[in-house]
Amino acid sequence: MFDENDRPPPRRTGHEIGQDLVTLSVADLDERLVLLRGEIDRLEEARRRKLASQEAAEAFFKR
Repeated sequence: MFDENDRPPPRRTGHEIGQDLVTLSVADLDERLVLLRGEIDRLEEARRRKLASQEAAEAFFKR
């Protein structure tokens, strides 16, 4: 019969800012980099959309 202590801890799929990186393998670090680069791209796109909306509103109300 298995006990909770017999099982390895669950593997995290995300990244926590400030997380200790010592326990991560090179492959884990590579996965995190891909994940974080994708998130940066998503944030930059959201920022571009918001800036475009803001500029359109400012142009409309300056008339």
